Amino acid sequence: MLDFAIFAVTFLLALVGAVLYLYPASRQAAGIPGLTPTEEKDGNLPDIVNSGSLHEFLVNLHERFGPVVSFWFGRRLVVSLGTVDVLKQHINPNKTSDPFETMLKSLLRYQSDGESVSENHMRKKLYENGVTDSLQRNFTLLLKLSEELLDKWLSYPESQHVPLSQHMLGFAMKCVTQLVLGSTFEDEQEVIRFQKNHGTVYIFSYFQVWAEIGKGFLDGSLDKNTTWRKQYEGAFMELECTLKKIIKERKGRNFNQHIFIDSLVHGNLNDQQILEDGMIFSLAGCVITAKLCTWAIYFLATSEEVQKKLYEEIDQVFGKGPVTPEKIEHLRYCRQILCETVRTAKLTPVSARLQDIEGKIDQFIIPRETLVLYALGVVLQDPSTWPSPYKFDPDRFADESAMKTFSLLGFSGTQECPELRFAYMVSTVLLSVLVRRLHLLPVEGQVIETKYELVTSSREEAWITVSKRY
Repeated sequence: MLDFAIFAVTFLLALVGAVLYLYPASRQAAGIPGLTPTEEKDGNLPDIVNSGSLHEFLVNLHERFGPVVSFWFGRRLVVSLGTVDVLKQHINPNKTSDPFETMLKSLLRYQSDGESVSENHMRKKLYENGVTDSLQRNFTLLLKLSEELLDKWLSYPESQHVPLSQHMLGFAMKCVTQLVLGSTFEDEQEVIRFQKNHGTVYIFSYFQVWAEIGKGFLDGSLDKNTTWRKQYEGAFMELECTLKKIIKERKGRNFNQHIFIDSLVHGNLNDQQILEDGMIFSLAGCVITAKLCTWAIYFLATSEEVQKKLYEEIDQVFGKGPVTPEKIEHLRYCRQILCETVRTAKLTPVSARLQDIEGKIDQFIIPRETLVLYALGVVLQDPSTWPSPYKFDPDRFADESAMKTFSLLGFSGTQECPELRFAYMVSTVLLSVLVRRLHLLPVEGQVIETKYELVTSSREEAWITVSKRY
């Protein structure tokens, strides 16, 4: 089982590096409050590293200087926005690019050169519709995979500690591979092989971007590390070969199972575009799903009243009958739990946009080609927007205004990314199956420390125990 614990502080910094890699630098400070460069060459990179993560650095920066702040990433000016009000002034609802997707494409050296705005929009809609179709047509498969995990947990004695992060990563990998790539991954060994290559590519891509922006690898040590590079190149080649093989198999043939790749194959995309989009969803869909499931189950295990209320909703909606796609839409409280999980865990703490044209936030001018960070981790725990922000309280999302704010931030509604939509559905099915039959319980004395990366995780394994309801 792949251990994502080797992700480090530098991984989240790659979010910034991936965007900067694509654009020239701007040196204009624009009078926005913030830090001057600590070092001429590295800017405020030493401050970020000393803070422990980019998120923690931004928390301190916004506390000191307010909702609109600036700092220097190397020789590049970066502006960070830290409240809902300033984000409203900047977010463009008609924006077609997804920051998460843009970042991953640059990490993998995938380019979209030559695509018009209309072609880009068409490709994005095809991608989104492919995710929706794969979920709708494979609900029974999601249910089967969830029930397999339930059976595994039911077989455990009540005192046994369950490694939650490890199990959720394996579960997410099965869901993603079988819904994206098809029945080839019903074989456990194929899933394990894909998972190993998946992790190698994901990790090395972050290191590669970090090397290019200069911090920590100024001597070219990464390029000299032939073992790492060979591992990456071999894993990346094997992943691409697997995807190319599946694309070839799915073309011109009819299968009983409709998967994500089929939607791309049937669209007006060339083989390279299908390959890129299949790779992006395989990478992003897995890690977001795994972390959302992990945090949701952990919070339920540590929130007895919330878990009880969810069980009552599940019982009311399904009764003694099966979990069905028609009825699962009525699990309103379950959706509130997942939204509150995203908020409390700060699931994706930072997003980034490039300022296409000169803009204005409050009284501050943001120059063209400035990198603008959305400090989502700061916004998600802003007490002026979220009363008692550190409390896990799904009832806050019973308020329609809270849902509208969440939609504005890209975590719900039309603005949510396809990978998060996939994760919401997978998590809902899994929670319906698990909570119906099991009490989820915390391990006494366990303290979870948070690791802020591109997707937030626990620093060490999160453990729970389970007991049977009946």
